[in-house]
Amino acid sequence: MKLHRNVWVTSATSFLTDVSSEMVFDILPLFLSGVLGVRTAAIGLIEGVAEAVSSFLKVGSGYLSDRIARRKWLAVAGYGISAASKPLLLLASSWGAVLGIRSLDRFGKGVRSAPRDALLAESVTPETRGLAFGVHRAFDSAGAVAGLLVALGIVWSAQRGALALAPGTFRLLVLASLVPAFAAVLVLAFGAKEIRGGPAHGSGHAKLSVRGLDPAFRRFLLAVGLFTLGNSSDSFLVLRASERGLSVVGVLGMLLGFNVVYTLVSAPAGRVSDLFGRKRVIAAGWLFYALLYLGFALAREASQVVTLFILYGLYYGLVEGVGRAFVADLVRDREKLGSAYGLYHAVVGAFALPASLIAGILWQGIGDFPGLGPQAPFLLGAVLALAATGLLLTVLSSAR
Repeated sequence: MKLHRNVWVTSATSFLTDVSSEMVFDILPLFLSGVLGVRTAAIGLIEGVAEAVSSFLKVGSGYLSDRIARRKWLAVAGYGISAASKPLLLLASSWGAVLGIRSLDRFGKGVRSAPRDALLAESVTPETRGLAFGVHRAFDSAGAVAGLLVALGIVWSAQRGALALAPGTFRLLVLASLVPAFAAVLVLAFGAKEIRGGPAHGSGHAKLSVRGLDPAFRRFLLAVGLFTLGNSSDSFLVLRASERGLSVVGVLGMLLGFNVVYTLVSAPAGRVSDLFGRKRVIAAGWLFYALLYLGFALAREASQVVTLFILYGLYYGLVEGVGRAFVADLVRDREKLGSAYGLYHAVVGAFALPASLIAGILWQGIGDFPGLGPQAPFLLGAVLALAATGLLLTVLSSAR
C-alpha cells in the first residue's frame, strides 16, 4: 500500500530524534537520583513541568499552523530547538538546571508536534490514516531501539554492570546523541513537502476554540484527560526497576525490550483501527495499561518489573498512533486540524503535570506527608485507566 512521501520523511525524522533522545532521557532519572541526589518529588516536578510546557505550546503551534496555512517549517523549528538543547546537559550540575534544559527540549517538541501531526494527517486518506500514524510511531520507537543499543554499548564499555550511573558515562551519552539530533532537522527540512490546495491551506482564518470543534472530539478529550491524570511519567517505572535492584545496563535492556514490542505492534495496530475502529483499539490499550500498572504496584522482584515493562510496549503500540489518527477522524474541518492536535496534546500536558507530581508525592512524600510507598502511584494509575475506559466507551458510543 503506497503512502505519501511525508509519511516516510516524518517517520525518518522521528527515528533519528528518538535515537538521540532515548540515549539520554530514559536514564536521566538515574542521573538525577544517583548522581545529583534528587528526590522523587523533584523528579516528578521536572517531568511534569517539562511535559506541561510541551503540551501547552502545542496549542499555540497548532493554531499558528492553521492561521499561516503552513505546517512544515514550524515542525523544523521545533526539532531544531530540541536538538540545540541537548549540549546544555553537559553543563548540568543541579536539578534546577536539568529542569530548564528538559523544559527547553520539550519546548521544541511543543512547537513541532501539532503541525507535524496535521501535516501527516493531511498527507493520507482516511482509509490509510491509522496505518500512516502506526508507521510513524513504529519508526519513532525503532529509533528508541537503536538509541538504546548505542547507549547500552557505551554504558557497558564505560562501567560494565554497575548499579549506579557514573557522571562521565552520562556525558558520553550526551555527546553521542548530538549527531542524530541535528541530522533529524536536516531530513525534515529537505525532505518534507507542504500539502497545498485543501481547506486548511486556503483561508488562513482559523480560530482557536474548543466550542467550534466537533462534540465527539470534546468528549474524547475528557476521557484522555482522566486517563492522563493516572499516567505519570515513565521515569517512575525506571525508578521502580532501579528500586527493585536492576542495574543501569539492566534498565537499558528493559527499555530496549519495551521499544522492540512498541515497534512491532504500532503499524499493525494502526491498520486494525482502519478496519475495525479506533475506539475499540484505544479501549483495549487502556484496559491492558490498567492490568500492567496493577502488576507494577504488586511487583516484588526486578525480573517482574522488567517483564511488565516490556509488555508495556504493547499498550503504547495500541494507543499512541491510533489516538492521533482518531483526532483527525473526529475533526472534520481541516482548517481546525492543527488547533485540534494542539488541544489534544494540551489536555495531555495539563494532566501530565499533576499526574507526575502526585506520583512523586505518593511514592516518597513531601513535607509532613510521609508518602505511601512505591506501589501507590501505580495503583492510582490502574484505577483511573479503568474509569477512563468506561468514559470512552460511554460518551463515544456512536464513534468508531
